[in-house]
Amino acid sequence: MGRTKIMNMITKTNYVKKIVFLTILLLTSANIFAQEEEEKKPKFSFEGSVDAYFKTNLSTSDSQPITPNTSFAESTGFALGMANIIANYKGEKTGAVADLAFGPRGLQAVGGDAGIFINQLYTYWNVSENTTLTLGRFNTYLGYEVISPTGNFNYSTSYLFSYGPFSHVGLKADFALSDDFSLMLAVMNVTDENRNAFQGVPGAYSLGAQLGYADQYLNFYYDGNAKLGFEIDYTGGFDLSDAFYLGLNAAYQNNDGIGFYGAALYPQLKTSEAFTLGLRGEYFAEIGAYNAIGFNNAEDESVFTATLTGSYTIENFTIKPEIRLDNASNDLAIFPDSDGAPSKSLSSFLVAAIYSF
Repeated sequence: MGRTKIMNMITKTNYVKKIVFLTILLLTSANIFAQEEEEKKPKFSFEGSVDAYFKTNLSTSDSQPITPNTSFAESTGFALGMANIIANYKGEKTGAVADLAFGPRGLQAVGGDAGIFINQLYTYWNVSENTTLTLGRFNTYLGYEVISPTGNFNYSTSYLFSYGPFSHVGLKADFALSDDFSLMLAVMNVTDENRNAFQGVPGAYSLGAQLGYADQYLNFYYDGNAKLGFEIDYTGGFDLSDAFYLGLNAAYQNNDGIGFYGAALYPQLKTSEAFTLGLRGEYFAEIGAYNAIGFNNAEDESVFTATLTGSYTIENFTIKPEIRLDNASNDLAIFPDSDGAPSKSLSSFLVAAIYSF
C-alpha cells in the first residue's frame, strides 16, 4: 500500500472521529439544556388524605352526646374525618398552594361554614435563598399539633391545640438566619371566634413571630386584646434514641384576664418499622371563666388528659387505636357517669383509619 493511500485513510479516520465527537458533544449539550429547561419549568404536585373513625365512651353511655371539649373526633359510633386535597404549583422562585378540606373535621378547620372549604390558600416568593414572603391564608405556626391527621401522632387533639388559632390570613416573612436559626415575622388579620380569621375584626390586625433553633420553636401572637389577646407558645422535641422520641408543648394565652395555660408531653416509642406507641399527657388550666372545660361558668378550672395511641402503617394506610382519659378539677364539668350523675372524668376509645396520597 502506497504512502499516499495510507495518509488518505488516516485523514478519513480522523475526520470520522471528529464527526463522532461533535455528534456526542451536541447530543450531550442538548440533553443538558433540556434538563435545565425542565428544571426551570413550573412543577405541579397533588397530595392529600382521607380519614374516618369509630368511637365509644367507656365511662358513660354512647346515647349521651358527651365528648371532651376539644376539636375533632367528637362523634360516637362510626364517623367521618375529612378529605384533604392539596395542590402545589412551584416555579423557580414563586409558587402557590391550594389546600381544600371537606367533611366534619374539615368544616371545623375552616370555621364551620359549609360554603367554605379552604384550609390554606397562599402564594409565595423566594426573594433569596434565605428569605421567603407568603401572602394568603396559612395554618398557624403556634402549637405542636396541626389540623391534618397525617401530621399528628394522636388522632384526637389536645386542649392546647383546640383553643389556639387554627389558621391566619396575612403576610409573613421567613428568614433562614443560619443552618440552625430561623425567624418568621407576620402581619395578619385578627383571628375570629372560629379561630380562622377569614374576615377578622374590621380595622384591627395582629402581629406574629417565631424564633427557631434546631427544630425548637418559640412563638408569639398579639392582637391588642381584639380577640385572643396575647399568646406565647413553645413547641419542639428531641430524639432521645433511635427508637424513642419526646415532643414538648407549652403555651400561655391571656385576653384581659381571660385565657389559659398548660403543657403537654408526647413520648413515642418505635417498636418496629410498622408500629409506634405514643402517649400524650396534657395539663390545661383556665384563666378566669374561659369555659373550655365545661359550661358552668366556673373560674380557673383545669383538666389533665392522658391519651395512649398506637400507630400501625401499611404502605400509605395507617390504623390508630386510641384510649383517652380526661380528668377535670371538679364535678361541675360536663362528664357524666353511666347513671348520668356528674363526674370529674370521662374515658373513651376510638380506632381511626387514615390514608395519605
